[in-house]
Amino acid sequence: MQLNEAKQKFIAAWGAFGSNWGINRTMAQVHALLLCSPTELSAEQVMEQLEISRGNANINLRALIDIGLVHKKLKTGDRREYFFAEKNMLKVVRQIIQHRKRKELEPLLEMLEGVKGITEKGSETDAFIGTIDDIQLFAQKTDKLLDIMLEADAEWLLNNFLRFK
Repeated sequence: MQLNEAKQKFIAAWGAFGSNWGINRTMAQVHALLLCSPTELSAEQVMEQLEISRGNANINLRALIDIGLVHKKLKTGDRREYFFAEKNMLKVVRQIIQHRKRKELEPLLEMLEGVKGITEKGSETDAFIGTIDDIQLFAQKTDKLLDIMLEADAEWLLNNFLRFK
């Protein structure tokens, strides 16, 4: 297999995985392209290599910057912006965890707290609140575990994850 073919397969697969990770296929493909690029790329180069529109490239680059997976670089004498992906996988995982917590877990915890304000009494209400309490407890413990992971030393985190083989 040639390098270009391997890169194309990686970009396509990363794009397909993206929907499982809560991002769209094109955003994941932009991320994959920047991950496997040895140098920064302009939005035009991203558009050309992925065959996407300028708007699509710009929206996805900005979203990846917001998540913290992509960074912008300006080159002296050049008006274009260039983009590169964070290649430290520990930092990538941390950024993804922070993004998913903010986008999914925190709103879930907020919603669970809100639905517990039931004024009715009865066994059905008690059963409902019991179920919500169980979900809330699990979500809170998950939130605390993710906070520990985010604050953990890289060496500790890697050593503990490697034990799960």
